[in-house]
Amino acid sequence: MQKVLILLLISLAVAYAAPDPRGLVINLENGELCLNSMQCKSKCCHRDSGLSLARCAVKAPENSECSSRSLYGVYYKCPCERGLSCEGDKSIVGSITNTNFGVCLDVGRSKE
Repeated sequence: MQKVLILLLISLAVAYAAPDPRGLVINLENGELCLNSMQCKSKCCHRDSGLSLARCAVKAPENSECSSRSLYGVYYKCPCERGLSCEGDKSIVGSITNTNFGVCLDVGRSKE
């Protein structure tokens, strides 16, 4: 455990020693490998399956599948674009297994 912690600290020191550290650990572009959605400019770290690598991806447009929230910071379906709401079934088990999927809808438009 100590070796892992030392390796992590060295990696962070190298990343912050670079003249422009943006893009090494945070502010990642779409398509770059990520560990958590907070690293991505789009705020969506997406993976296709449990065995695939996660990459930054664009948020879900209107009428496409979405996830409302992820406990782990990695999504199987990205959350909706700004102004849209992910409408669908939500359960505690779905939150844990990351299977609470819905559809992105413009809730403001449906009330008119």
